[in-house]
Amino acid sequence: MEQQWLKNINPKDGYYIAGFADGEGSFNVSLKKRNDYVGKWKITASFNISQKDRVILSWIKKNLGCGTLRERKDGVVYYEVTNVTSLKERVVPFFKKFNFISSKKKQNFSIFKKIVDQMFEKDHLTKDGFEEILKLREILNEGVGRKRKYTLSDVLMVEESSETTRKTDSNQ
Repeated sequence: MEQQWLKNINPKDGYYIAGFADGEGSFNVSLKKRNDYVGKWKITASFNISQKDRVILSWIKKNLGCGTLRERKDGVVYYEVTNVTSLKERVVPFFKKFNFISSKKKQNFSIFKKIVDQMFEKDHLTKDGFEEILKLREILNEGVGRKRKYTLSDVLMVEESSETTRKTDSNQ
């Protein structure tokens, strides 16, 4: 069932935002090494658009009803949504209703939606769920040309060495 806020969006505005995001938006999943996390990694899903025009990003934020705006020193403004509930209940339904045209963005959105669904269900907190999300992350934005700081093998190597350390410690 479609949520009321989504019904209230003027279709012309919705498709404009979808087109804008099709060209300028990005769906990402980032990893940060964290020693205070059980699995040593913090995983964050995000939808963002960067632009020098704060007005358009503010308007998009207002229509989606979530996210934050921040500005870099060079004047580029970021609209970003990282809250999993907001991604699940706002961003995903919006782009399901107001589709993308480009096949690449459709593909990335489909992968991103799976990741958000899994994170919403807290699957990322299990070893298998975490690895599944990492595998999906590997094909998200494939061929965009930027190198990931942590690859799947980097993360799994840290996970395996942590597991080996735990087993060794418990055997003593």
